[in-house]
Amino acid sequence: MERVEGVLVAGAGPVALVTALILARAGVPVDVLEAQPQVEPSPRAIVYHAPTVALLDRLGLLQDALQDGLLKQDYHYRDGQGRILARLDMAVTAPDTRYPYNLHLGQDLLGEIVLKHLLATGRARVHWGQQVCAAAQDDQGVEVTARTAGGERVWRGDWLVGADGARSGVRQALGLAFDGITWPERFVAVNLHYDFAAHGYARANFVVDPDDWAIIPVLDQRSGWRVTYGEDAALPEAGVLERLPGRLARLLPDPAQSYRIDRVAPYRVHQRSAPSYRVGRVLLAGDAAHITNPCGGLGLTSGLLDAAHLGDALAAVVRGAAPDRVLDDYAAERRRIFLEFTSPTASENKRRLGERDPARRRADLERLQRLNDDPDLQRQVLMGTTALQSRPYDFTVV
Repeated sequence: MERVEGVLVAGAGPVALVTALILARAGVPVDVLEAQPQVEPSPRAIVYHAPTVALLDRLGLLQDALQDGLLKQDYHYRDGQGRILARLDMAVTAPDTRYPYNLHLGQDLLGEIVLKHLLATGRARVHWGQQVCAAAQDDQGVEVTARTAGGERVWRGDWLVGADGARSGVRQALGLAFDGITWPERFVAVNLHYDFAAHGYARANFVVDPDDWAIIPVLDQRSGWRVTYGEDAALPEAGVLERLPGRLARLLPDPAQSYRIDRVAPYRVHQRSAPSYRVGRVLLAGDAAHITNPCGGLGLTSGLLDAAHLGDALAAVVRGAAPDRVLDDYAAERRRIFLEFTSPTASENKRRLGERDPARRRADLERLQRLNDDPDLQRQVLMGTTALQSRPYDFTVV
């Protein structure tokens, strides 16, 4: 058995690594257990809202993130023929926030940045190829079993953070349900090089159409764009690549213009949450605790804000600066935010993109027209992501 002093963190995505970074900078030793041999190279989530940009700045990560990432203020809503329905500009939020923009950066690149800063603390170790499959706890600590290439390995630490994704081995080891729904559509994410900007597209675009809805953001400074769309999950997944040219022919403003595809990833999407994000000395965060569809970019943003709250709270408990009931507050508050804001907002974003009912479509289009014409309404809508943040606490660790 490997006995460590401090906190075990399952996972090495951005949520896990940010939690570990906050703990390590507060003087808490951390051991990270990750199933993969490296930071997952898939870019997956790419958009971070203002509250998360503020977190990255607080942690000294923002300047590194801007080496490859970019800041975005402009949104377009378009119809299936590419016509603009509404233009939104995050500059209208400048009176309300120091960060009147979003950051665009693949989560793999962000993960590498956080990993570098984490290792620089000298209080953290990262162990690759360690897939957590079992956990047991007592009043003094948590014992974790991980599968490795050489067989099972047992670790023991004072606390365990499960930030190991939607298929979380930690959550499953706790026997927690993951209640919610799986959407009937299959989503398809396509990373490609194509000059949308030359056709007047914003850096983030929502295509509103019952058949050809899509989300089209720029990835970062040099990686091109992403086109995400939905298709009937009854269609064979093996045929995604065969169907792709036809869909792009309808979504690209000039399908005759050449494009180059880097990656195509079909996947199913869900709205799910664990019933509790704390079980004794084990805490859940990010997709291990809750998962949402990506419409609006709320998933990783909310996960990173989990990490901010959990990192501060757990560090305060370990250092004796706060009672462990602040961890119950963490669990209740982050679950409340997911159930009351993150999940319903993402679900409504998805509905609006592909709505088929004529009356609801008319109401949605009227709302977009009001947004286009009213900067104060834009400001109100764009500042809505502040609801992703936890209520302020009276302890500060970092």
